[in-house]
Amino acid sequence: MDKNALRLWKGFWQTADPKIWVASTIPMVTATVFAYVFEGAFNLYWFILTLIGIYLIEIGKNAIGEFADYESGVDLYVAPDKRTPFSGGKKTIVDGILTVKENKVIAAITFAAAAIIGLYISFAREPMILWIGLAGFALAIMYNMPPFKLCYRGLGEITVGTAFGPLVMAGTYMVQTHSYRIEVLLASITLGLLITNVLWINQYPDYEADAQGGKRNWLVRLGKQKGLVVYKALFITSYIPIIMLIFVTSSPVWLICLITLPIVHRAIKVAEQYYDDIPRLMEANAKTVQIYQLTGLTLVVAAFMTLWL
Repeated sequence: MDKNALRLWKGFWQTADPKIWVASTIPMVTATVFAYVFEGAFNLYWFILTLIGIYLIEIGKNAIGEFADYESGVDLYVAPDKRTPFSGGKKTIVDGILTVKENKVIAAITFAAAAIIGLYISFAREPMILWIGLAGFALAIMYNMPPFKLCYRGLGEITVGTAFGPLVMAGTYMVQTHSYRIEVLLASITLGLLITNVLWINQYPDYEADAQGGKRNWLVRLGKQKGLVVYKALFITSYIPIIMLIFVTSSPVWLICLITLPIVHRAIKVAEQYYDDIPRLMEANAKTVQIYQLTGLTLVVAAFMTLWL
């Protein structure tokens, strides 16, 4: 492989950033397990196609974010000491790995491939996927892309929560079952709130750069200290749908999801102490991701437990 091909290969995977696909993998797996538990439905072929389609949309969204944030100047304003694994974009353009044009090509190709998969699923398996897929495409494109730039206008948080919570879970569940139910909605709200909190705490290292680049997300609007109130509120409200699941299913097994409470307490404590000390804040960033992952896992375990208890 020549140097240019190696550069493109490295740049593609840096833009794709598979480690963050956990954001969509968790709701997809949770919805698939719910489909099996509540409806006895599971089709591996359609699950894999759904997985690939959503991953392609994620890659396309990342590529748009790369060139949109670069062109707005946001990525250029991120100070070296504020660059973290949790924030600051994929850094393919600022590090000279890919060009703006190359990221645009990646976005176009991955969105086109995702569209083909989505159309196939909607015509061959579940018609509702056409509308859910269109909503997913719209949010992914409008998140960073001018003139919409939702994440620059204080709409990024709700976009992420909606896309990686209710939208992904509804689509995945319907592909498997051709139906929908309240348990899926409640679990998706919990995951949506938690992934929003992942985004929220990850905005702290980029706070100054976002403010300079005109990225008026809600953390920039509120300020770092007031932003802690939102961080805590998102954690607290994420448990409400879990409690509701207990009553909807008449089963206490969902209480297993509350094992995250000690981690939540620690994450909040760290954030309160070090919200303006980025290296020390990283513990809170990591724990917020862990809480999201563990909640997804416990929702899956609890769902299986309803079969036996």
